[in-house]
Amino acid sequence: MKHDSSRRSFTPWRLGTLAALLTLTLGSSAQTSLRWGNGQDPATSVVRSQGADGTTQPGQFSAARSVGSARALPLAAGFDVQQFESMAQALVADQRIPGMAMAIVHNGQILSARGYGITDVRNAEPIDAHTVFRLASLSKSFAGTLTGLLVNDGTLRWDSKLVDYMPSFQLVDPNAARTVTVADVLSHRVGLSHNTYDRDLENYADYRSLTQKLAYAPMTCQPGTCYGYQNIAFSLIGDVVFAATGDFYSQEVQRRLFKPLGMNDASLGLEGITASARWAKPHVRGRGGWASLTPKPTYYQLPPAAGVNASASDMAQWLIAQTGHRPDVLPLPLLATLHQPLVDTPSEIRGSSWRRQRIGSASYALGWRVFDYAGHRVVFHAGAVQGYRGMVALLPERDLGFAVLWNSESALPTGLLPTMLDRAIGMPAQRWLDVDGFDETLLYASEGAPKDPSGSNAQKSTAAPQ
Repeated sequence: MKHDSSRRSFTPWRLGTLAALLTLTLGSSAQTSLRWGNGQDPATSVVRSQGADGTTQPGQFSAARSVGSARALPLAAGFDVQQFESMAQALVADQRIPGMAMAIVHNGQILSARGYGITDVRNAEPIDAHTVFRLASLSKSFAGTLTGLLVNDGTLRWDSKLVDYMPSFQLVDPNAARTVTVADVLSHRVGLSHNTYDRDLENYADYRSLTQKLAYAPMTCQPGTCYGYQNIAFSLIGDVVFAATGDFYSQEVQRRLFKPLGMNDASLGLEGITASARWAKPHVRGRGGWASLTPKPTYYQLPPAAGVNASASDMAQWLIAQTGHRPDVLPLPLLATLHQPLVDTPSEIRGSSWRRQRIGSASYALGWRVFDYAGHRVVFHAGAVQGYRGMVALLPERDLGFAVLWNSESALPTGLLPTMLDRAIGMPAQRWLDVDGFDETLLYASEGAPKDPSGSNAQKSTAAPQ
């Protein structure tokens, strides 16, 4: 999972304390320099992104207002949580999709965390805030974050070589294999073509044999110099975590992330989701409509790339932490590092209409994508496996986060994300979402006055469990 020739300039952001802190942190022994595709390290790039007038230059993001900023802009006047909840409810009406869950957080507070529709068309139970979904590639942000915590501890370095923890790791170019770093793995810069051996994995080849086959996979570039999205190679970070800590990756995620953040429904793996008190079954289209399945186990072999399961309640806590409101668990300089673009991903602006019209440039960071969304920085990831899809987005300048999860292969709910982003930044609404009950008056709305700081315009859902 998308650069056109007409890059939009980004909204000017003030560089403050966080930018200085990030620069210092990146230069420290714990937060070692990341290798950028242009040969620059992030600290240098942060400095270069500031123009003489103090504004951010096109094509560069500053670290200011990247996470937990005290100077976050207010939400635009048209941002209405209850309306988004109504849209979600319309998506599950008449089983257009079987079910979904959505979480919205702002300024460290949960505005909504709810479920909609049903868990299983054959044995229907209502989805609520604690119903567990499979996250698929949304799991990659957990891998990047856990690794960052180990870097903060001094257990790892971003420039640690993979072979130092996996001496048997090989690529077709032996010299290249010796240069692959932890940061290269987490930013898909190993040098392999996109989705290497994913098809074999889907045909039930085991993870260990596929990692050994990487020694024969064609390379498209030298490590650290180009982007090629991976699942198998990305999951090598789990082996690194085990070698560095002596604990399995899943145990470290539970201990360092799920438990301290209060993600009480979250788990990893097939056993984790099936042991949940209530979980959403995957659905595919059948002749008679939606058909539920047993979750396919293949990608569960890759916990860092695709192994996490979580509920709307869990995702609300994850969003709060990723927007900088849990510094006791995730320090702000670490988050700024995780969200810092490392490699261009121009293919991300193609595909759906909202991507083509809104995304001016796209990059990959450390387990996260970073978009220029109509001039606004958005930190994003999507995920999909058989019968499940999901999307997560952070809008740092507004201190806002969204997560949308659903238990079917339908693309319908994807329009919720640009709908909410547009309303948050005050853009005239477009009909990204095909649902009955879409408020046509939104199509004629213009950017209104800033929201009341009390949050009266960002209506808090009375039905949303806190």
